[in-house]
Amino acid sequence: MFLRKLVSVIGREKGFHSTKALLEAAIIDGNNIAKQIEKEVRTSVESWIKSGKRRPKLVAIIVGDDPASKVYVSRKVKVAKAVGIDAETITFDKSISQKHLLKAIENLNKDTSVDGILVQLPIPKSINEREICEAVTPAKDVDGFHSENMGKLSVDNDSIVPATALGVIELIQRTKVDTFGKNAVVIGRSKHVGLPIALLLHSDSKGVSGALDMTTTICHRHTPPEELKKFTRLADVVVAAAGVPGLVKKDMVKPGACVIDVGITRVDTESGQKLLGDVDYESVKEIAGHITPVPGGVGPMTVVMLMKNTLKAARKNQS
Repeated sequence: MFLRKLVSVIGREKGFHSTKALLEAAIIDGNNIAKQIEKEVRTSVESWIKSGKRRPKLVAIIVGDDPASKVYVSRKVKVAKAVGIDAETITFDKSISQKHLLKAIENLNKDTSVDGILVQLPIPKSINEREICEAVTPAKDVDGFHSENMGKLSVDNDSIVPATALGVIELIQRTKVDTFGKNAVVIGRSKHVGLPIALLLHSDSKGVSGALDMTTTICHRHTPPEELKKFTRLADVVVAAAGVPGLVKKDMVKPGACVIDVGITRVDTESGQKLLGDVDYESVKEIAGHITPVPGGVGPMTVVMLMKNTLKAARKNQS
């Protein structure tokens, strides 16, 4: 009550007719931050080439004709070219055997002109996803999905970190959210998203990964709603990555918390298809301190951090 009275007084002094504009969360603009990082990567790539090194090269593999995969890869190729990275897409028919796909990856592993390899997921169910991720040599695994890279991250050794996790941490750091000794909740336990995000929130900032020193809890879509609410209401940072539209409601969020929405689900509505996040954005922004929109939050960050990973791989592969 005192806070709302204080904000009301400030609002009148500043000419606001309501306190809503002052109370709503600051929107974390992922598009804008991604553009800043894009410029930084482009400058680094130019310096790398001027030093006499070969231009970094990224190869993306698509298996099948999934429309979303084609859109995602085309976006990655566009950003790669914008930062000065050579990018190539190889598309295989969905009928390709696992043996032939593994052989194609092996050839790219041996190709000294290629610095980064990514296999766009999902792939046909007839192919073992884990075996394909493991087939990409760790030094060129710009997605950071190989168990060697994940293992190194877990013990805070130098590794290639999954791009979405890096993007989440960059958003928090560049927004200057106070994290030292604070509480964080990650909703989502996937090995490629939830787990690496939790590791980067929890680990020591003085370590190799430059993490955020938070006390971190991992929840997921099967955490009972009332239990989930208990955890999230204590959190100074909530990262929602469960793939459940509207999972995080206003009454689950601590006032002033930073809410990062990684989830993105395409749903059918009366007006057509719409992209929804895991956070009930309109209600949560009334209580959070910072919040990411969907789209325009984590998505563009994932793509640009993939470019940072490609440059990092080039520096290792060409040393």
